[in-house]
Amino acid sequence: MTRLLSITLLLVVACARPVFVIAQPAMADAVALEYHLSARAVAPGVFVVEGANADFSVANGCNIINTGFIVTGAGVVVVNTGPSRRYGEQLRALIGRTTREPVVRVVHLNLHPDYFLGNQAFADVPRAATSTTRAGMQREVKAFEANLYRLCGEWMRGTEALLPDTFAAPGVEHVGTHEIELVELRGHTGSDLVLIDRGSGVAFVGGLAFSRRIPTTPHAQLDAWQASLNDLDARRLRMLVSSHGVVSADTAALALTQRYLAWIDAAFRAAAERGDDMNDVLRLPVPDEFRQWAAFETEYTRNVANLYPRYEQTVLKPRR
Repeated sequence: MTRLLSITLLLVVACARPVFVIAQPAMADAVALEYHLSARAVAPGVFVVEGANADFSVANGCNIINTGFIVTGAGVVVVNTGPSRRYGEQLRALIGRTTREPVVRVVHLNLHPDYFLGNQAFADVPRAATSTTRAGMQREVKAFEANLYRLCGEWMRGTEALLPDTFAAPGVEHVGTHEIELVELRGHTGSDLVLIDRGSGVAFVGGLAFSRRIPTTPHAQLDAWQASLNDLDARRLRMLVSSHGVVSADTAALALTQRYLAWIDAAFRAAAERGDDMNDVLRLPVPDEFRQWAAFETEYTRNVANLYPRYEQTVLKPRR
């Protein structure tokens, strides 16, 4: 068990928060730094801007997030602003090409960097997050900036964090012709905001649900996460927009994420009871379904580093 702990500690130092640890070469050709963003209507006035279903890389400019916006008739509500100043500027230009309505608000669903590092392009409008999310952003922002610069080089040039300046509170609000509900859950992070367009049944669920992509887990608490997924399931929503993965016109991402988290919990618990070390866990047979999901090669390793030490610690606690 001593060997187990030493290996655990080494891997945690290498792979724990922040999770973006693999350096990539910078892209020097500024002319090529175009995200080619496009807006897809998923309901009247509700648009999704899809990122790559992949891990962060120079090739995708660190754009692995699905952002969105709602054209309400009384202005545009933006859901997350992307991983860089360049992304935020291109997102705002896309909104301007889609509607003549002004942007009136930005809502951030959690603390992760691709949810808010595009904020410089939205400096003139209120930017809302929960108090827990804002505190987490403030605590970790320098590490986020440094890691994304290492990963994506020139794509990040000029990016400086601009934090939310208003607090988002759970509740229902009428904005123009849309009834928008904010629900605060937790588990993927310490505060996971869900934005529901109640008229259409479309919910932007942030990182609570992943669609055919291995979930990220640097701030995860699995029990709370599963409880939040059960909460969402009970709401009988028509469509989920996950922040990462394939966007489809259903709620299938709920079941996919529930299944993956349940497997992780059972597999890691059994491994800890056997006294396996991290290298043993990395060699565990993983169901083919999950192995085929995007970012498996990198993100599963991070899942092990982020989560497995907790299972070890539970086994090592003295029993009374």
